[in-house]
Order: sequence, then structure tokens, then C-alpha cells
Amino acid sequence: MYARDNAATTSAAQQSPTGAQIEAAVTALRMLADPTRLRVLWLLGTGEYDVGSLTAAVGAARPSVSQHLAKLRLAGLVTMRRDGRRSVYAARGGHVRRLVNEVLAAADHHLTGAPDHD
Repeated sequence: MYARDNAATTSAAQQSPTGAQIEAAVTALRMLADPTRLRVLWLLGTGEYDVGSLTAAVGAARPSVSQHLAKLRLAGLVTMRRDGRRSVYAARGGHVRRLVNEVLAAADHHLTGAPDHD
């Protein structure tokens, strides 16, 4: 956490999360628990992709990628827009991108033995 964030989040951190917030967070984390979805979401955090591009990038079957995208959309982690006949997907905002980056950074620290950040 950055020093500038401390003042802004102190009051929010002291309040208990609501049941709806907990459920939404659990759903988001559950979506990240699948290797293909995590790869897809990481890619979508770097830019927009259509299903064909994602299929090639993650090495999964097109129907599988389509199903994962549907689940990610339903969970509110991915947005979709039409570009002619194509559907183009992206990660929904900075929170989702940071969540994916943080979980991958934590995994890297775990694997390499790098010290944790405060």
C-alpha cells in the first residue's frame, strides 16, 4: 500500500465489508482460481482481444475460451463491445487489472522467496 493511499482508505478499512461485498469478492476470486481464466484476464488487462486472438494466445479451444469469457462477464470482471461482427473484450477497469497483477506478484514472491512488501 502506498503512503498516499493510507489516509484515503483508513475510514474504509475500519468498516466491516457488507455481505454483498464479500459475495462479490468471493465470486471474483473464484474466477481467478482457473488457470485459463487467469491467463485470459491477464491478457485482457493489457488490451482488447476478440475470442480468436484469446484462443491463440492461451492455447485453449474456442468454445472453452467463449465459456470462460461468459463467466468473467457474468462476474463483472470483463467488458464486451461490438466491433462490426466481432465481440471485443477487455478487463473491467483498474481494480481488476491490479487484482490480477497483485495475485501474480504474490505468486512470484512465493515461488522465488522474494520478501513481502508492506
